[in-house]
Amino acid sequence: MIDAHVHLRDWGQAAKETLSHGMALALRCGIDELFDMPNTVPPLTTRLNVMKRIEDAKACNLALRYHLYVGLTSDPRQIEEAVALSREFPQQVIGLKMFAGHSTGNMGMVEETLQRSVYTQLAQLGYEGVVALHCEKESLLLPALEDPSDFSSHSLARPVEAEVASVRDQLQFSLEAGFKGHLHICHLSSVASLALVEEARKQGRRVSCASTAHHLLLSLEDARDRKLYAKMNPPLRSEEERAQLFAALLAGRIDWIETDHAPHTIADKEQGASGIPGFSGLLLLVKQLYERGCPTSLMQSFLGGRVQQVFSLERREISIPTYQELDSLSQFAADAYPFDSFLNCH
Repeated sequence: MIDAHVHLRDWGQAAKETLSHGMALALRCGIDELFDMPNTVPPLTTRLNVMKRIEDAKACNLALRYHLYVGLTSDPRQIEEAVALSREFPQQVIGLKMFAGHSTGNMGMVEETLQRSVYTQLAQLGYEGVVALHCEKESLLLPALEDPSDFSSHSLARPVEAEVASVRDQLQFSLEAGFKGHLHICHLSSVASLALVEEARKQGRRVSCASTAHHLLLSLEDARDRKLYAKMNPPLRSEEERAQLFAALLAGRIDWIETDHAPHTIADKEQGASGIPGFSGLLLLVKQLYERGCPTSLMQSFLGGRVQQVFSLERREISIPTYQELDSLSQFAADAYPFDSFLNCH
């Protein structure tokens, strides 16, 4: 299987997870290809850090295909270097990532003028690869509604409207700039955002979206139980929203499943850090797909086939764990972390 969205930490965050730990665990769970996100410490925004990350992953000496995103800033020279890296190392640098709103790592580019300028420069540079997007419009966030004692309040502080508005912005800004690359909406959490993606596709735009196991299996009601530490960006949504998103997945309207695997220490979670381990949740979601009668061909598309198409990867068969293997594998994954929201909920 391919997981196109992980945060493997290491370096300044080695207490949360190391590259070797995350990669070895992914392999044990049936994931043999990963796309690592750039909000590391230090971030993957420079040639030096990107090259070190590639070498460190290679040094793990595991039979896993490792790729990474280069993070985008508003600095024209940095954008030019990111594009150059994607061309120089097409097998390792899988695409570029823009945080259109703050999340873990403080790489958010919240000003609309800066977001527009990024697309303009990418168009001028002739970049036609993938730009992955974290979409939450900063001006629509409501931090005053955040209650540190109730993680479900995170859903109020970062409402659906913030995601929808940001998706709309990115589609519009990139169009106006003449950007001819592919937009990928990460961890989509609402059917209203999905509707915008589908409308853009009808217009001939190159755009995809993915959802996570936690947005498909958990709701804000789960976040009320503090010991689950079910806080992430974007947050869990209502049960109605979750059910609609799951139905959209079964209908084949979502391109693929990504874990957004983002481990923290318990101390970090107690301080309100956003992000949860994701591998066990992926396996539990696969189990649900089996139980819902999802065709094998569609499951293979969700778990790597569509990713291969969008990123022009080597086409190979996507192997999925059997139904009988899933419980033991998901428990194995959960045991590897100090907490696991999924196993405590199911």
